[in-house]
Amino acid sequence: MKIERIDLREIHMRLRAPFETSFGTMQNRRILLLQVHADGISGWGEGTATEGPFYISETIDTTWMMLRDFIIPRVLGKQIEGPRDVPELLRPIRGNEMAKAALETAVWHLESVARGLPLHQALGGTLQEIPCGVSLGIQTTIDRMLAMVEREVSAGYQRIKLKIKPGKDIAVLREVRRRFPKIRLSVDANSAYTLADANHLKQFDELDLLMMEQPLEWDDMHDHARLQAQIATPLCLDESIHNSRHARAAVEMGACRVVNIKLGRVGGHAEATRIQAYCAGAGVPVWCGGMIEAGIGRAHNIAMSTQPGFIWPGDVSASQRYWEEDIIEPEVEVTPQGTIHVPQSPGLGYEIRERRIHELTVRHESHSALPESAAVLK
Repeated sequence: MKIERIDLREIHMRLRAPFETSFGTMQNRRILLLQVHADGISGWGEGTATEGPFYISETIDTTWMMLRDFIIPRVLGKQIEGPRDVPELLRPIRGNEMAKAALETAVWHLESVARGLPLHQALGGTLQEIPCGVSLGIQTTIDRMLAMVEREVSAGYQRIKLKIKPGKDIAVLREVRRRFPKIRLSVDANSAYTLADANHLKQFDELDLLMMEQPLEWDDMHDHARLQAQIATPLCLDESIHNSRHARAAVEMGACRVVNIKLGRVGGHAEATRIQAYCAGAGVPVWCGGMIEAGIGRAHNIAMSTQPGFIWPGDVSASQRYWEEDIIEPEVEVTPQGTIHVPQSPGLGYEIRERRIHELTVRHESHSALPESAAVLK
């Protein structure tokens, strides 16, 4: 295929309710969408960077700039065999995994449409439905948190993950575990603690948690290994893992017993597949993390989660948990058993609501391989 044109769009969507983590609260979401055109068809990817550099160093604006100035010029007009060629073309560019993933996932979508295959089959996935968990933001009171957990357990979600930070952790967790003694329960700190908090974090062992996600620094493995040696609760690394080399290092040094895979954070489907394959061979569970994606990113997560290494419920939940109206149809729905049926039609398995996307667009650039068609700004 020859990459003929790439469209960048920024859309604005409002969450149904604010979502609080240890590094801030979000309700209005700026989302980058990328559409790649080749051979008369197109594929879509979603940039998952947020507005500020608080999860990792990338933001929606740095992603846009990297795509426009460095990434798109390396692929535009190029003849490629398929999406596995994209990482090699982008290899000279260090980091910026979320920007790379926006393009790489779009090419995977295009490739699956061209081959007439569901994306999950093109990736080597085999599951026909995936188990789902849900991530709950920090709440102002324990009663509010209990009410939210009750709602999601009743909806069938197979794992409940609570965001935590100092002062909003052990007391909340004890009450949740008392009220819901049998649920799969995990926590996510988003780097809110330090190794000096080890004695405090040891208290979490009494709660029978599935895992404790990224309690220490976002780029740390050494202190996570030291902490894991002191506590029984399995540690899961998220922000620290950007590729399969990081995953191997973390597992071999004992920094974690579980790995969270996010498409944006690891640069796309090809690297996500390598990580899950390594972890499966090492006996380390992986699961799909979420970045409050709109429907395109959510559909890519579903396809990724059908691969054999994804054995724990991920953060792929229903569209209606986040949005009044999504940009795909049908919207993602979760069964009463806490699963999502994997769509079987070619591509993402969902129709892209392009008219809805155009209505939400606040910024647009079109980059063409044809010399007479320079970038068009709208």
